[in-house]
Amino acid sequence: MKIIMLGAPGAGKGTQAQRIAEKYGIPHISTGDIFRSNIKAGTELGKKAKSFIDQGLLVPDEVTIGMLLDRIHEADCKNGYILDGVPRTIGQAEALDQAGVTFDHVLSIEISDAEIEERMEGRRVCSTCGAPYHIHAKPPKQEGICDSCGGVLMQRDDDRPETVRHRLEVYHSETEPLKGYYESKGILNPIPNQPTIEGTTEVIMEALKA
Repeated sequence: MKIIMLGAPGAGKGTQAQRIAEKYGIPHISTGDIFRSNIKAGTELGKKAKSFIDQGLLVPDEVTIGMLLDRIHEADCKNGYILDGVPRTIGQAEALDQAGVTFDHVLSIEISDAEIEERMEGRRVCSTCGAPYHIHAKPPKQEGICDSCGGVLMQRDDDRPETVRHRLEVYHSETEPLKGYYESKGILNPIPNQPTIEGTTEVIMEALKA
């Protein structure tokens, strides 16, 4: 089963992708993981990607797609995979089409910008051990202090309101058009966000059985 996860930043794509990967025994492939492994291994594409990242520039589509194609041709992908964070644009989706890569399902987690902003604004991470918290959903026992190691909890720059709003604008302009692209192919499954992670997983599993 070959699946794409779509959704705004903070929609829970990574969490849900991991659950699907475990259920179906297929690898969860994220853009960040592909970049890190290629850069660490010193591949030609990894070196190219690093040169753009070091300059604070977006990695060009041909480099991203090149790394992805290498990854999905590895042995652990023979029974399928789930992509998280790629394709990010119509151009990347067209490049995958041209490479002959087809998909069974495109899952799009539907959640409002207001919910995303509230969710991400409340996220905290331990500055020492990296343990994640949320001031409403998963608060620490003592405010501002990590339960595990006693480290100070901090808000990541990515989770600050102005950064979140900018990331949402980029998502709506660059990535959201993919919903129409895959709807026209008859493989889009809109997933209404549920009050709990488990609830959203249930809706996804029903969609995958259909």
